[in-house]
Amino acid sequence: MTAFPEERIPSRGGLSGPALFHDQAFVDRPLTMRGVTEADLPELVRVDREAFPQEPYPYFVLRQLFDLHGDRLLVLDDGEHLHGYVLFVTTSDGYRSWIVSLGVTRDQRGRGLGRRLMLEVLRRLRAEGVREARLTVEPTNAAAIALYRSLGFSSDEGVRKDYFGVDEDRLIMTLGL
Repeated sequence: MTAFPEERIPSRGGLSGPALFHDQAFVDRPLTMRGVTEADLPELVRVDREAFPQEPYPYFVLRQLFDLHGDRLLVLDDGEHLHGYVLFVTTSDGYRSWIVSLGVTRDQRGRGLGRRLMLEVLRRLRAEGVREARLTVEPTNAAAIALYRSLGFSSDEGVRKDYFGVDEDRLIMTLGL
């Protein structure tokens, strides 16, 4: 497995610091990146709730995202549990893709897994001929913004007030591919 620099994986609602590692054997299992399967849905829900405790997706939303975009949903699997995921969706004209969600379990934060997932998404998008990747991030989430900037994303459009509703401002970040 390729080594990636450490970073903290952000929650949808704000900054999340590195997790404490309680079970070192559990933490050190090798992780495989693969596509999600229907059998993974309960684990995917668990990962999402752990990664985004303030704002997890309801089960039915993850179910429908799987049904619609399952081929665009990558997970990190240790053979027993999932530890991270990324969902990316490309527009019908193939020009632009949005990274919809990136989440990593608390026990795996600070190990470069978010970077690993993002690098694979960007590799796939380039291979498909997608011209632009976009994402949104909470404007105060310095760790996420630093990760995305380190991958080449810029925030030329700035903050969009109330993007996800009242007081849910988001910074829109873009990367030309």
